[in-house]
Amino acid sequence: MVEKPDVGELAPPNRTLMGPGPSDVHPRVLRAMSTPLVGHLDPSFIDIMNEVQELLRYTFRTDNQWTIPVSGTGSASMEAAVGNLVEPGDTMLVPTNGYFGDRMASMAERAGGEVVTVDAPWGEPLDPVAVETAFDEHSPDVFGFVHAETSTGVLQPSVPELTSIAHENDALVVADTVTSLGGVEFRADEWDVDVAYSGPQKCLSCPPGASPLTLNDDAMDKVLSRETQPRSWYLDLSLLEGYWGDERAYHHTAPITNVYALREALRLVAEEGIEERWARHRSVASALKAGVEAMGLEMNAPEEYWLPSLNTVRVPDGVDDGAVIEYLLEEYDLEIASGLGALAGDIWRIGCMGHSARAKNVSYLMTALGDALTEQGAGVDVEAGLAATSDAL
Repeated sequence: MVEKPDVGELAPPNRTLMGPGPSDVHPRVLRAMSTPLVGHLDPSFIDIMNEVQELLRYTFRTDNQWTIPVSGTGSASMEAAVGNLVEPGDTMLVPTNGYFGDRMASMAERAGGEVVTVDAPWGEPLDPVAVETAFDEHSPDVFGFVHAETSTGVLQPSVPELTSIAHENDALVVADTVTSLGGVEFRADEWDVDVAYSGPQKCLSCPPGASPLTLNDDAMDKVLSRETQPRSWYLDLSLLEGYWGDERAYHHTAPITNVYALREALRLVAEEGIEERWARHRSVASALKAGVEAMGLEMNAPEEYWLPSLNTVRVPDGVDDGAVIEYLLEEYDLEIASGLGALAGDIWRIGCMGHSARAKNVSYLMTALGDALTEQGAGVDVEAGLAATSDAL
């Protein structure tokens, strides 16, 4: 006989979230999640849907009609993008310079596509010359790239150059903006990106559950003219069009509370101003970077493609990266993360995103990190690091 579980009241620890996501959630977003539910087809919720779409267009810097929150985490919006654009017989070109390029490849294969790659070392951006060579060799139908690679801390420069190469070869472009949307400059229309997807839990500082996606007319034409149905019913954009398009017809029960949260998070973006928000992320992350380097540590990404929202710091010789992470969690209730894939054990990943991208958070992090490294016997100059951060702030 199964006994009645004895489960106490929910009491998670109060962490400062400075890892690769989620980031700290703004109190206004948490309050929005505590407001009463309405039905997912209620006239009032239809109005909320319209507002969320308008706010997403502002944040993506696009006029795309087809701009929606996908019901699910960022991986759901990623799979919606790849799984709808790629059908059996299509070829998708993906990068090899990070963990999430590999995930694109896996999703394209599951969609029945043939995957080809454009190569670059982990920790470096794609070279437009290499992209052009890959197009000449493989003639892909779809080209995916990661704008902000969470695994390496690299920001992809020259996006318009990449999209130009793809369009000259009649390919559609998919951009992963999971760690850049709302925190690092991204301009979907001006840069001629056909599809972009993101997650809400990073620079938007919103709990996961409703994930941004935008498609232009060319991409949506491809979706609606497929010869075969996408393999996912739930993420079939030709069906979701009925709910998020003009008809507002039932497809599934939307995560209402998560849509409330996303609306409030996007309202905060609009109130701050998108360009001002980009500048804040860069300014606060620069203070973190200055302190880390003055302390004697090394950033993984060079300055020319450093990603302000996700800072990757090399683990110094003789230091156990996991022990530092555990110390910060136990002694300071502070979260950072270790490396992924090829960089596992070699770097720490320190987020500076959304509501976490604040001066007090960075100062707290630098103090805690200095203490953790001293505890490990690392040869770092903690005072110099704290002074450099303070000066930059």
